[in-house]
Amino acid sequence: MAQNDYVVIRAEEDGVHVIGLTRGDDTKFHHAEKLDNGEVMIAQFTDNTSAMKIRGKAEIQTAHGVAHSGPKK
Repeated sequence: MAQNDYVVIRAEEDGVHVIGLTRGDDTKFHHAEKLDNGEVMIAQFTDNTSAMKIRGKAEIQTAHGVAHSGPKK
């Protein structure tokens, strides 16, 4: 497992939720953060975190490019 996969999440509105999901047979929520407009979170995939769910309007930067969450314009 690559330990260098970082994700930068920049909230574009208040109340953006970032939820970490566990790895393994049963995927479960294991961590949650709430970001307000302009706040930035740098997250890393680990042996315990296999996925992240982002709810709200945010810019997500990865090694694979930039994505945006939230409603389409």
